[in-house]
Amino acid sequence: MFSWQASGGGLVQPGGSLRLSCPTSGITYADYHITWFRQAPGKEREGISCISHSDGSTYYADSVKGRCTISGDNAKNTVYLQMIGLESEDTAVYYCALSWGSVCSSHTYAMDYWGNGTKVTVSS
Repeated sequence: MFSWQASGGGLVQPGGSLRLSCPTSGITYADYHITWFRQAPGKEREGISCISHSDGSTYYADSVKGRCTISGDNAKNTVYLQMIGLESEDTAVYYCALSWGSVCSSHTYAMDYWGNGTKVTVSS
């Protein structure tokens, strides 16, 4: 169906920042949402932010609120996740996922398509 590869991960020092990118080309319907998830070693996958394509509404989990900004560039068919003030607890593989329907979701079971992840390591 799609072939998405999240990018922008890497090694960053505590307090640093990164911008992750999720290419969203190939979507032909307007009512969709892109959610960023992350999965740390030994932990469950966590939905951290979502953006609705139709109206730009956003959602942030408490764990990243104030440190992350999700945005979309329709001309580039890309959704971004800007992260600042990174902490060791942010170390994880980050994924973007698509869901159809009327509202954003942070639940893995609500996703219809998953892209491949990008690894973020926060370490000094």
